[in-house]
Amino acid sequence: MTDLTLTIDAEVLEKARMRASEEDTSVDALVREFLGKYAEERAAREKREEAFQDLLRISRESKASSGGKGLPSREETYEERTRWPRP
Repeated sequence: MTDLTLTIDAEVLEKARMRASEEDTSVDALVREFLGKYAEERAAREKREEAFQDLLRISRESKASSGGKGLPSREETYEERTRWPRP
């Protein structure tokens, strides 16, 4: 690990230390966790965007079709489930 020097308002740092102590951690650990998430955020967002674009491309290229019938109505979707007695 590498050392990092920060300038933080004394009152803010004291409150952060007190809260960290209540949560059984340290300010150092909180800063490490925050910076780790911050550093990975862009990569994760880019990965989600790439996956979304892949999904759009696949859906556009798909030959799947409803045969012009469109989607079934709610009644048609649940018709089988409402019959009694069930087979």
